[in-house]
Amino acid sequence: MRILVIEDDETLRSSVHSSLRTAGFAVDSVGDLGPADEALFVNSYDCVVFDRLLPGGDGLDYVERKRAESWAVPVLFLTALGDPDQRVAGLRRGGDDYLEKPFVIAEMVARVRSLCRRGRVAPPPVLRAGDLELDTGRHEVRRGGVLLSLTRTEFAVVRRLLENAGEPVSRADLVSAGWDVHADPASNVLDVVLSSLRRKLLNPPLITTVPKAGYRIG
Repeated sequence: MRILVIEDDETLRSSVHSSLRTAGFAVDSVGDLGPADEALFVNSYDCVVFDRLLPGGDGLDYVERKRAESWAVPVLFLTALGDPDQRVAGLRRGGDDYLEKPFVIAEMVARVRSLCRRGRVAPPPVLRAGDLELDTGRHEVRRGGVLLSLTRTEFAVVRRLLENAGEPVSRADLVSAGWDVHADPASNVLDVVLSSLRRKLLNPPLITTVPKAGYRIG
């Protein structure tokens, strides 16, 4: 799951970013509305964590405008504006949850996780291609009934491939599944993971390269 954090306080932004990464999310973080708008245009997110008072304006105004454009990504507001009227306004004008500063990091992570579950269409419990099975609930991958030991990134890449079984998936899409915005699709990070996956998935090979299109499973 991929999260965008918009917070102008560099120390708090770094803390939220680090905590969400530790919890297993892919995280991008920016300090104002301009970079946030660019990130939202380029990438798909499962949840956005928004400060209210930013250098470029009120995050609430921005979210309200986006909602008017049928933007549906779940939003958690983190803000010092915590009186009841402000909380009601935040929820009424487009926020899905509202957490007042200062807050407990563990609670913030739990709320983000809850919003991600709420915003996603439930995937099939088991994704398959041939004799390869990925259990989305148990976070387990088996081939021919044998449990495979995959890293978190390898699991994310296999899952994205299986979600599009039989169709090519671009390098950029696979990178977005397993890494944050700082990962360059042109770098070799994906090649290293795919090489490891091809070895772990054993024979006959399941992952094929589709020239100029990406990679396909099944």
